[in-house]
Order: sequence, then C-alpha cells, then structure tokens
Amino acid sequence: MLNASGKPGLAKVATRLLRRAGIDVVAFGNAPESVGTLDSTRIAVRRGTSDVGERVRKPLGVGRVSLQPDTTRLLDASVFLGADFAPRLEFHP
Repeated sequence: MLNASGKPGLAKVATRLLRRAGIDVVAFGNAPESVGTLDSTRIAVRRGTSDVGERVRKPLGVGRVSLQPDTTRLLDASVFLGADFAPRLEFHP
C-alpha cells in the first residue's frame, strides 16, 4: 500500500479499511518520487486473477485493476493510492 496521492496519511487509512475487510496488508507508506503523484488509484495484481484486484478495490471504493504478474514479490497485489481516494473518516472519542 503506497500513497501516491500527495495527501498525507492516506496509506494508513486505506490499510485500516482493507484490514477491516479481512485483507492482509504487508506494508504501507509513501510511494517513491519516481512514481509521482497519481490522479487515480491503481491496483496491480502480482499473483492470481483480476478477482484479487476486485477484492481489494471494493473496500477502497476506487481503483483501476491491472494484471502485472511478478513472482519475485511476496504479495498478491500492489496498491498505489491516487488523489481519487477520499475515504469518509471516522471519528473516535
């Protein structure tokens, strides 16, 4: 889970959403500068079918799924959050 939106803190919020949906998030943080700022969220499926990406996309509410197989990575999908990811924030007392 990498934040490429230019808005701080979104990777942590997205991680919480995915974990609540039963999806294991291995790591989260900011995308490297080489990725740049993205307008739209991208979900790259590394192992499996597009169903893997759709399972990730559903709780996020946004994202374009693409198949980009990479067996050297120890994960099923990579998420690059774009500026279109605008979750409703929950407030806790």
